[in-house]
Amino acid sequence: MSSLVTVGWREWLAFPDLGLPAVRAKIDTGARTSALHARDIEHVSESHVRFVVDPLLRGQTLAITCQAPVVDEREVTSSSGHAELRVVVRVTLRLGVQSDAPQWPVEVTLTDRRQMRFPMLLGREAMTGRVVVDSGGSYLLGRPDDPSAFYD
Repeated sequence: MSSLVTVGWREWLAFPDLGLPAVRAKIDTGARTSALHARDIEHVSESHVRFVVDPLLRGQTLAITCQAPVVDEREVTSSSGHAELRVVVRVTLRLGVQSDAPQWPVEVTLTDRRQMRFPMLLGREAMTGRVVVDSGGSYLLGRPDDPSAFYD
């Protein structure tokens, strides 16, 4: 257990491969897969997809165009019971916004999360063997004063 990183129910994460240094995430042990808010998803080749991410809080406008390798397309059932075919990409996840924070490859589904409070949902497949969740904790890895400053 000592090698596991303790996180709260919400944290800031980063995806260096995608040029996303700060993304607010809900940590969800009830969700098997992870999901990242994405729009304008298009296949640029048989093995890669391009998409736009709005990584900041609601009401703040910032659109980052990303590209990632596709590993699969899967039907995912949301917590509301709605089934959706989603593109699955493999990217590097960094736990927190500090450059020396732990990082590892994860699979993330791309979906429209505009109606959700968090642009990112970190599911248990991405956390297994690496993270323990303190359900009463919040932003245990730190909280940037101005998340938009990461995108200057």
